[in-house]
Amino acid sequence: MTDDQDVTEDQEAAAPHFRVAVIGTGFAGIGMAVRLKRAGLDDIVLLERADDVGGTWRDNDYPGAACDVPSHLYSFSFAPNPDWSRSFSPQPEIWDYLRRVAKDYDVVRHIRFGHDVEEARWEPEHGRWRVRTSGGTVTAQFLVTGCGPLADPAYPAIPGLDTFRGAVFHSATWDHAHDFAGRRVAVVGTGASAIQFIPEIQPTVGRMRVFQRTPPWVIPRHDRGITAAERRLYNAVPLLQRLARTCIYWGRETYVIGFAKNPRLLRIVEKLARANLRRGVEDPGLRRKLVPDYTIGCKRILMSNDYYPALDAPNVDVVTEPIAEIEPDAVVTRDGTRHEVDTLIFGTGFHVTDSPVSHRIRDGEGVLLADRWRRGSDMQAHRGTTVAGYPNLFVLAGPNTGLGHSSQLFMLEAQIGYTMAALRYAHDRGVERLEPRAEAQEAYSRWVQDKTGGTVWVTGGCDSWYLNDQGRNTTLWPGFTWDYKLRTSRFDPGGYRLWPAPASGRTRAAAGRAREGGRRQ
Repeated sequence: MTDDQDVTEDQEAAAPHFRVAVIGTGFAGIGMAVRLKRAGLDDIVLLERADDVGGTWRDNDYPGAACDVPSHLYSFSFAPNPDWSRSFSPQPEIWDYLRRVAKDYDVVRHIRFGHDVEEARWEPEHGRWRVRTSGGTVTAQFLVTGCGPLADPAYPAIPGLDTFRGAVFHSATWDHAHDFAGRRVAVVGTGASAIQFIPEIQPTVGRMRVFQRTPPWVIPRHDRGITAAERRLYNAVPLLQRLARTCIYWGRETYVIGFAKNPRLLRIVEKLARANLRRGVEDPGLRRKLVPDYTIGCKRILMSNDYYPALDAPNVDVVTEPIAEIEPDAVVTRDGTRHEVDTLIFGTGFHVTDSPVSHRIRDGEGVLLADRWRRGSDMQAHRGTTVAGYPNLFVLAGPNTGLGHSSQLFMLEAQIGYTMAALRYAHDRGVERLEPRAEAQEAYSRWVQDKTGGTVWVTGGCDSWYLNDQGRNTTLWPGFTWDYKLRTSRFDPGGYRLWPAPASGRTRAAAGRAREGGRRQ
């Protein structure tokens, strides 16, 4: 063994230990940290690969980036923002909001920036997680992943892509230094990001070709500026903003009736989308290209007022022929047509059904979480949050916690509440380790899949990122969000294997309860 190896092993052995380690500082990570601190637990660390907080809303700063959930609902329940400028918040405001929450709730001092998690491994002999990052190693009794599904961009496997000589980037890695004036631009993909940035750059480019595999359903975006008078009122009377939030929440919940209960009701929404298309596109040939052949709601319903007019502009062509290959200066479609371009932008989404963080988490025997999920044919987690075989692990934005109709933050807060309930149970009863029983996790997963069976996401006739390659829904919660909140409102010890802490640990826990009892919420 070399001296360098000795030094490395000594450093590993001396890794700082925390009660809870959290991966990521987007909404999930920051929300988790705030709840931990409000419960009196300061012994935490947040591991962030970038140099600032924000997650998805830090990275996705392409032109026109904005939220498609109303602003008053897209914020933490414990930290309302009375100063949103618009009814649908633009990306810079959401990012500023996250940074402000992290600062106001004293989360920043717990963050280690530039710490990209390379591997997290459970050490059964010590009852802890060892987390190796690009900036050093830490250990923790409990590990929480706050890596959302929109974290790692996905690129299609197109032959010749590596030979392209022009500018190439994804919407999530936007090149703000790139000059679009007069450029011949190819946009691959027509999802939620593409419909926002296409109208922003279309007036500037020389020629744009939009390569569309499947057209989305697009409904009008009822966005408006929130007046200064309204903002003053929300600041002076917070109850009014909470009332607005409540009304928006229940209005959004009604969408579930169409998505999951009676898809025929979605015909009303389809009429709105068809009317939006007629208003935005005059060319009947282009209209035919833009009409989806699946039930609305099967894929994510998008909102825009300017996407269709941008596609109808004289300098834009919508190409529906599949891409065969990329050449150094062109995109070649299957019919042999060469589309000469000098800029290539991918609006092709993210790794959703193949969670990137699962390729970095190992159990006590070294088995990757990704491999465990692959063997079981899909991602599974008990209550969408804990995973059999991986003790003391909590996965925020986990399997079947995504939404197609409302604010993801509602689900995240429910998961955070469930995680806190589990931690409180462990603390109060001297439990060192907890892990969901495989049979409890499987029963929960079967129930979710049964609930999914009659929904538009399965019966709507489309291939969406909601489903994995076996056609199973591993992404969305198949019902009302209040139902999920009820199901995660308390910890269910009967579904778990529990290991008591050693006697000395229980003594320390009792002392901790005496010190912290009045502070926990």
